[in-house]
Amino acid sequence: MSIKELQELIKLINRYKLAEFNMKDGEFEIFIRSDQDPIEGPIQQVVHQVPQPAFMQAPAAVAPVAAAPAPAAEAAPAASAGPDESKLVAVKSPMVGTFYRSSSPDKPAFVKVGDTIGNGDVVCIVEAMKLFNEIESEVSGTIVKVLVEDAQPVEYDQVLFMVDPS
Repeated sequence: MSIKELQELIKLINRYKLAEFNMKDGEFEIFIRSDQDPIEGPIQQVVHQVPQPAFMQAPAAVAPVAAAPAPAAEAAPAASAGPDESKLVAVKSPMVGTFYRSSSPDKPAFVKVGDTIGNGDVVCIVEAMKLFNEIESEVSGTIVKVLVEDAQPVEYDQVLFMVDPS
């Protein structure tokens, strides 16, 4: 099974929120079981089935330190834009990995503050175990905030972008 086929399989498993998945194709066999609520999706376990603890330990140590200043920095703008803040929708990471704003260092960012995005548009890449996974928006609107720095580790369900759907 090629990497592209595996990525498509991961997208389908996440889209249908499967709690368990088993597939055998010749010598290749994959079995995925999510211990989490099926609404959260099993993508994290597909990509990190064996080495998951190693990936989860590093971001857990780094992400809270990096994420802690973000709410404090947002507190001042939140006071002036209080009512609009409640309308914003979060675009979250579906997996643990490393966040990239563009497909390569010499390419422009997929999105930046002020860009209008549609449902299904690629907004970033999360690299996990040498697989570069394009993260698609599940909402249409305008990017209001980018909450993660380029090449920063991210955790499962961490907010990456805030979008104004209006």
